[in-house]
Amino acid sequence: MKRDEVLKTAKTAINGQRAKDYGDAYDNFTRIADGWNLIVKEAQCTNGYITPQHVALMLDWMKTARLLHNLDSADGWVDKVGYSALGSECGDRENEIQERLNLFLGKVPNGNGKG
Repeated sequence: MKRDEVLKTAKTAINGQRAKDYGDAYDNFTRIADGWNLIVKEAQCTNGYITPQHVALMLDWMKTARLLHNLDSADGWVDKVGYSALGSECGDRENEIQERLNLFLGKVPNGNGKG
């Protein structure tokens, strides 16, 4: 798709149904920013960085912020559940990676699941 087509399609989307579904863009982005700031702050305090699970929480919050404007969006509810499931799976992978790293480094697991 050429840039002019992309711009035309985007203009139609943001001024059409999406505007109705999500409400005023500034208000929607503000709700999203509020939630993301909380998630990033907690990520920095507890981990020192943002993990894939934090990203899943941020995407879930984006859907929450949109649903606050339109609670009848079935797709929004489905997407939230999907992000939660994927976030949980990311946690499993992070734990598996940590376990492999501990084995490689010769560390003995301490029983709390964090090596």
